[in-house]
Amino acid sequence: MTIRFDDWSDVYDAVYAYVRQDLPFYVEEAAASGGPVLELGCGTGRVSVAVARAGVDVFGLDSSPEMLEKARLKADTLQNGSGSLTLIRADMRSYELDGRFPLIIVPFRGFLSLLTVEDQTRTLLNAKRHLAPGGRLVFNIFVPDLDMLVQDDDAPRHLRDVTDPDTGFNRVLWHLSDFDNYNQTISTRLIIEELDCGGAVKRRVYRDFQLRYSHRWEIHHLLKSCGYEVIDLYGSFDRAAFDEESTEMIWVAAAAA
Repeated sequence: MTIRFDDWSDVYDAVYAYVRQDLPFYVEEAAASGGPVLELGCGTGRVSVAVARAGVDVFGLDSSPEMLEKARLKADTLQNGSGSLTLIRADMRSYELDGRFPLIIVPFRGFLSLLTVEDQTRTLLNAKRHLAPGGRLVFNIFVPDLDMLVQDDDAPRHLRDVTDPDTGFNRVLWHLSDFDNYNQTISTRLIIEELDCGGAVKRRVYRDFQLRYSHRWEIHHLLKSCGYEVIDLYGSFDRAAFDEESTEMIWVAAAAA
């Protein structure tokens, strides 16, 4: 399986401009680590650039050259006093870097792009090899729920409306998802409707992706089997404890002693 998102590079930032609640959390984790930070699946640099702007050196790794090119353009806008941002084209399952990192992060569902337990295991073991002594691995994934897994896969579901931060154009986002509950995978078509000033659809764009969904204790035991100790499990980016109402799992793990 090749994990690449080249086809997303032209729409990713506009579609996911609303995702900002995780940035203060990852910036805080990066600052506390002292850097350098390794981000796996950095994409267009949404998180890596924010961390670099906070004065922490970052290595952003992604398999998509088109996404990395977008990140490179953002890196060129970093001001004096920012940390460095080094971009690397590589696979999160098999990269080999000389350095060791006090913090490795996989934000915003990046870990769920790994569609098999084998790929998840390879990624976790490789990350552990690149952690500095006492270093931490931090990643966040959504909490799967029964309503999501049994929803009608023939009907598009309205996700949200977004405004392009660069052009000001409005977009309406729809999800059309197929759930394979045997393999725990979701195949989704994101339908992006671009509106003109009168609210009429002037352009419709389709982008497809797949994710593997994972449950709490599945991830817990996966981390344990890969030689990690679970340090924290948060239910939100304000570090609230994970409970039955949580919709987010934010894992903090370290190599077991």
